[in-house]
Amino acid sequence: MIRPLGWLLVAIRLGLMLAWLGLCIVLYYIWRTLRPTNPWPSVFLGGIAWIAGVEVTRTGTQTPGHHGLRGAFLLANHVSWIDIPAIAGTTGSAFVAHDGLAAIGPLRWLCDMNDTVFVARHDRASVGHQVEQVREAIRDTGALTIFPEGTTSDGTDLLPFKSSLLSALDPIPAGIAVQPIWLDYGAEAGDIAWVGEEPGLDNFLRILARARPVALTLHFLPPLKGEALTNRKTLATAARAAIVEAMNR
Repeated sequence: MIRPLGWLLVAIRLGLMLAWLGLCIVLYYIWRTLRPTNPWPSVFLGGIAWIAGVEVTRTGTQTPGHHGLRGAFLLANHVSWIDIPAIAGTTGSAFVAHDGLAAIGPLRWLCDMNDTVFVARHDRASVGHQVEQVREAIRDTGALTIFPEGTTSDGTDLLPFKSSLLSALDPIPAGIAVQPIWLDYGAEAGDIAWVGEEPGLDNFLRILARARPVALTLHFLPPLKGEALTNRKTLATAARAAIVEAMNR
């Protein structure tokens, strides 16, 4: 249950988020008339994470290039809605999302700004189109993040990685790295995680009501190499194994 002080924090943070959104939208459209690439979606998302009280730190070596990750597919575990603004603000990455989100008008509009690729999970006929969308997104942003679990976990373990979600990466374009990331919320992962029957709005408000900051470490693990890059199934297996190994250290 959210206490009165928590509701005050929610109100303050929501107000700041709306003000930040308005400013970033103006800057996004101004910038779009001047430059081919637009940094404001990732700047906006990074600001959302900061306003929500998320303190992001990084470990490991990022793939070299623009935003530190020019030409990279990032395969990450998924714990909370916080994952998205934290990764975007840190790497400039776009995302792969299920096509159900595309039906929500305002959310679709914001996702399109950040070059989100919407995947129809059960429509095999659309895979070719999705592959081209993936290629376009990687050209525009330099990095594309996929959550191969397909849903959120409790942050203490990994669900199986669904290789079907990696269909658009098979085959991998030449010169593109595939790098696993472990999103580590530490001892408070269970409190942050959006799992079970909790509605998404309740999780969102619960996080905003926290007085304590949310400590999140992004562990950039070594890019996959060799046989791990053979196909989508080997990608899923190798990426999951790398994250599990990091979690168990």
